[in-house]
Amino acid sequence: MTINKKEEYLIYKLADNMKGCVKIDADLFRKLDVKRGLRNEDGTGVLVGLTNIGNVVGYERTADGLRPIEGKLYFRGYEVSDLVHAVLREQRFGYEEIAYLLLSGRLPDSEELEQFRHLLVDNMSLMSKTTLNIVELEGNDIMNILARSVLELYTYDANPDDISRENLMRQSVELISKFPTIIAYAYNMLRHKALGRSLHIRHPKEGFSLAENFLYMLLGNHYTPLDARTLDLLLILQAEHGGGNNSTFTVRVTSSTCTDTYSSIAAGIGSLKGPKHGGANIRVHHMIEHLKQNIRHWDDEAEISRYLHKIVKKEAYDCTGLIYGIGHAVYTLSDPRAVLLKEMARKLAEEKGRMEEFEFMERIEKLAVEAVYDIKGTAKKLCANVDFYSGFVYDLIGLPIEIYTPLFAMARIVGWCAHRNEELGFVGRRIIRPAYRCVADIRDYVPVGER
Repeated sequence: MTINKKEEYLIYKLADNMKGCVKIDADLFRKLDVKRGLRNEDGTGVLVGLTNIGNVVGYERTADGLRPIEGKLYFRGYEVSDLVHAVLREQRFGYEEIAYLLLSGRLPDSEELEQFRHLLVDNMSLMSKTTLNIVELEGNDIMNILARSVLELYTYDANPDDISRENLMRQSVELISKFPTIIAYAYNMLRHKALGRSLHIRHPKEGFSLAENFLYMLLGNHYTPLDARTLDLLLILQAEHGGGNNSTFTVRVTSSTCTDTYSSIAAGIGSLKGPKHGGANIRVHHMIEHLKQNIRHWDDEAEISRYLHKIVKKEAYDCTGLIYGIGHAVYTLSDPRAVLLKEMARKLAEEKGRMEEFEFMERIEKLAVEAVYDIKGTAKKLCANVDFYSGFVYDLIGLPIEIYTPLFAMARIVGWCAHRNEELGFVGRRIIRPAYRCVADIRDYVPVGER
């Protein structure tokens, strides 16, 4: 937008006025019993719906209040750690099986799983129009390109507004299939434009898992079997996390209006893009890089602890007092996703010859919690969350930081679709429409000429 000096001044004036009108006394939330951020006073989420899909457990309620417990995550009633251990034990890829479970409500038999794998690969290719559109899109943010590409898919859908079960499932399968292709093509397109390198358009391969196909389309043959299995694990761990996380709730809110699938999923992408949600692993990555540069002896716990104490006291790094990747809204003693991912990170670090960095992160994980407890007390129990190790794992695989958050979307699309389908499948469903309490003073209108 091009503006002149007068218009620039008007915008400044409007912004200056906004400074005052956006202020609300925080004490009013408690006084009027308004659940700020849909949170209770103890930090737990306000129950706003029912679901059969996922359950996030980090504490239990007792007569004395909340009791911290080891974290558990359930998909359709199955504990995720059990699902993951089965996949790792059999040394196979599991994301497709989890996607089938989340979409249909049950685990597939071997024939159904094989058919579903073929279905996903068959739908991974993009129309030439969509591929050309990705190449021609302006901007360098892949989440933005992903959202615009999803909205474009509406144009090529013969029944985009049909919310029958069959059509919703067809759209779900197509979106799960196409997200890896869109993200891989978008990254290679941006690299081509920025560095003048050849533009590689690699087509998905039959017989490859979704994780393998993504790495192949992005990197060619420059990845190892362990890289692919680790990415598959990450996709499983991030596929679903209950209906209360911000992006999934966004999908459910928009779906409750009976809007089309593409509009609803694009809204979820916009939510996930935020640094407080899907962009959190990038914050962890930048913080770890800062610690590597400012801590001389990575094996000296005393030195590490001193620096972490400075961060919590707002004397170092970005002076927010936050250690990114530590703490979670629900999990208390442990985040089961972080526990599972940490073990894969160890194996991958061994393969890549980067155990020194892994052990450094282990020390940070332990000492960061202690630093927060020392300065802020132990009232809120803390643990490393999945973001703490995910950025490190992406880096070990050789994935660029530009696709960290898009990868989260690539995993979570199946959870979004499952929740959208559930929201629209309710009998007697109602539009989600919470209330806000207005605290503005009543004023009399004054004519323009008298102000």
